[in-house]
Amino acid sequence: MNEIDKDSVRRWIAGWQAAAPLLEKLRNDEIRRSDTTLAIEQLSDAFESVLRNHSPNESSGLVEQQRLFARCRV
Repeated sequence: MNEIDKDSVRRWIAGWQAAAPLLEKLRNDEIRRSDTTLAIEQLSDAFESVLRNHSPNESSGLVEQQRLFARCRV
């Protein structure tokens, strides 16, 4: 990586560091203003539809993941 690229990366990092507190404040403000009851009401039909029309998976995939990890250890 040349010096111009390094400077560009430093500026990119500095920009995100400056934006982070502002983005966090925005996120917190949006969470405080949200209406959880309304959100649940709006999503309840979609949730009920999934329950009616799709059967649950037989496995979460954790057993398969552990099996693959075990193979990688050998």
